[in-house]
Amino acid sequence: MFKSLSLYIGLRYTRAKRKNHFISFISLASMIGIALGVAVLITVLSVMNGFDSNIRERVFSMAPQVTISTLQNRLSNWQSWQTKLAAQEPEIVGSAPFVDGQGLLRFYNQVSGTEVQGILPSQESNVNELAQKMVSGSLTNLKPGSFGIVLGQGLANTLGVGMGDKVMLFTPTLTVTPAGVTPRFKRFTVVGIFKVGNGFGFDQNLSFIQMRDAQALFMLGDDVTGLNLKINNLYNAPNVSNDIQVNNPTLAGTDWTQTYGALFKAIAIEKNMMFLILILIIAVAAFNLVSGLVMVVTDKQADIAILRTMGATPGMILRTFIVQGAMVGIFGTLLGLIGGILLALNVTEIVNWIQQVLHQQIFQSSVYYMNYLPSELQASDIIKITSFSLILSLVATIYPAWRASKVQPAEALRYE
Repeated sequence: MFKSLSLYIGLRYTRAKRKNHFISFISLASMIGIALGVAVLITVLSVMNGFDSNIRERVFSMAPQVTISTLQNRLSNWQSWQTKLAAQEPEIVGSAPFVDGQGLLRFYNQVSGTEVQGILPSQESNVNELAQKMVSGSLTNLKPGSFGIVLGQGLANTLGVGMGDKVMLFTPTLTVTPAGVTPRFKRFTVVGIFKVGNGFGFDQNLSFIQMRDAQALFMLGDDVTGLNLKINNLYNAPNVSNDIQVNNPTLAGTDWTQTYGALFKAIAIEKNMMFLILILIIAVAAFNLVSGLVMVVTDKQADIAILRTMGATPGMILRTFIVQGAMVGIFGTLLGLIGGILLALNVTEIVNWIQQVLHQQIFQSSVYYMNYLPSELQASDIIKITSFSLILSLVATIYPAWRASKVQPAEALRYE
């Protein structure tokens, strides 16, 4: 009975029009503060998720998750290793051989360094999305003995080449001739151009040739540099790499955490720090809620005294004011939740509209890796933010409610 009465009175106090408008203003300001804090926090974390997701997608559309080779960077009988590793590690969902080397591309007077990778077009789709990144030509144009080459768009622009142009590829491998020692070189025809996007150097530094041509160019015979692996769980890459090395001591393995791990750790740290900083907005609003409820308790001392004389216990008074303060927190959190979700779902369109109105590109791919503001709303963030907001609001009501429960009826009614 007392619990339901506390709820009834607390809700009645929340709806009641107060004579002291300043108290009402503080309660309204607290509610708006909580709503703004929740909305901003949801939006910012959604944008951070969007950046994280877009960067991860761009990186792993090209970068290998696990690479297996030997200490000499020369793997023999790669077909048997492919079969053996697939049987050993159920996490592996795809693999492809590759030949890796450094080279220098020249087109007339333009020269640029490049990382040359020899691939099998039929297997490359098992480990990356290079085939989907082609803007001109096709990976199927890489045929053994035809000496075709696929360039990144940035590299092609640097050299000033297009489809069908012929470029000279020089390698550090030396050849002894009657004229002396000279670097090995070969003329290649541009049969494809791919584009991943700015920010990670794929377009500026990578070029692909057919694996047989690469083996001949780098004098590897039938050997390859290693195998690129794609696994089921991206974050299990270190364990898979370590297991392969333990089970096969002659092999050496690397994984994406050794090359890109620091970047994604930095993004995760930034997201956590943004959460901690922005949660202070809700904390400030909660402090306003404390001051507003203290004023309410002072204003309602006579009512509290009457309730006590009618048999209300200190616990009932405590619960009454907790209900009143909690309602402000709940409504503020609910408003912020609705506003934050709507803003997070439409922030990309809103920013694009602002850019159109201002006739200025705020987000440039050369700086932010992309030319738009991404957003990805995650249920886990919504649950975490809502929980923190409700807990802070509830904690803020405890002290004023405790003060209300300590009001002495005789003292409160003495001057009434």
